[in-house]
Amino acid sequence: MNKKSIYGLTIDEMTEWMLENGQKKYRAQQVWEWLYQKRVKQFSEMTNVNKELLHLLDENFSLSTLNIQIKQVSKDGTVKFLFQLTDGNLIETVLMRQKYGLSVCVTTQVGCNIGCSFCASGILRKNRDLVAGEIVEQIMNVQMHLDEVGQGERVSHIVVMGIGEPFDNFNNLVNFLRVVNHPKGLGIGARHITVSTSGLAPKIYEFADLDLQVNLAISLHAPNNELRTQIMKINRAYPIEKLFPAIKYYIEKTNRRITFEYILLKDVNDHVEEAQQLGELLKDIRHLSYVNLIPYNPVSEHIQYERSTKDSILAFYDTLKKKGVNCVVRQEHGTDIDAACGQLRSKQLKKAN
Repeated sequence: MNKKSIYGLTIDEMTEWMLENGQKKYRAQQVWEWLYQKRVKQFSEMTNVNKELLHLLDENFSLSTLNIQIKQVSKDGTVKFLFQLTDGNLIETVLMRQKYGLSVCVTTQVGCNIGCSFCASGILRKNRDLVAGEIVEQIMNVQMHLDEVGQGERVSHIVVMGIGEPFDNFNNLVNFLRVVNHPKGLGIGARHITVSTSGLAPKIYEFADLDLQVNLAISLHAPNNELRTQIMKINRAYPIEKLFPAIKYYIEKTNRRITFEYILLKDVNDHVEEAQQLGELLKDIRHLSYVNLIPYNPVSEHIQYERSTKDSILAFYDTLKKKGVNCVVRQEHGTDIDAACGQLRSKQLKKAN
């Protein structure tokens, strides 16, 4: 039987486990320091932990449930990892070098059931959710890669925008956030963490009530229901008139700015008309919102879509600006190494079949 990842335990769960197993309460923080500050690769490296506890840890937990299958390095410094899980499934994680630090994009599910028509992640249906430890381990593997490179760099930002819908794996997502944000864990500030959702309105309310202070991004991609339903099936369940009250609740509850992600698809959603509609849609919350315009990365399985022209992107951007909307055209990373999320995984599974 496969042992579960020790990285899946929050500090409270680790403390509870220690007490249940006859250990002192302080041992939880001691083990966490070895895991996240010293980043040991074997339990035996925890030199100030007694042998009885080392045996218990080794008996119940694993320090590695992910194996690196492929590591692609881009000319711009982006590193894309293809990990194999203990059950043989594959997931992707990406390290990106930004002006503000080192950002890691993590995956929360094996496959995705949301089925956005332009997305490489959703080509393969969801096999299962990742447990919290498997999500944390993605960060740990990237940080250990940085440790090996030896320049003293550390992961400073996290975006939960990889394969899967994070809010469809809500409890594991929240435990992951509690681990990486905790000062005794990786200590990554809540304001440096962004979670992206395709728009599961009930979970947006629930997430707001947790008051975690992390950033929230909404994959919008269209300013009206007809077009959004055409490219995003989730809009049938949570159309704009259900989604936006949840977004406004989140803003009021947390006083945090929302990011809207908008992939520009040639002759689909990139006209000035759609930019004007988007400006109107956001007019009540534009002081606490931000639009990330994303040039489309073509995916061979979605030949119906093409990248918008530079002129179309500029016209869209200018229209939003005139409407008073804060927006930016997102800088691209790793265009020479299967840039679209899910592309590398999909390619490897095709080879295997």
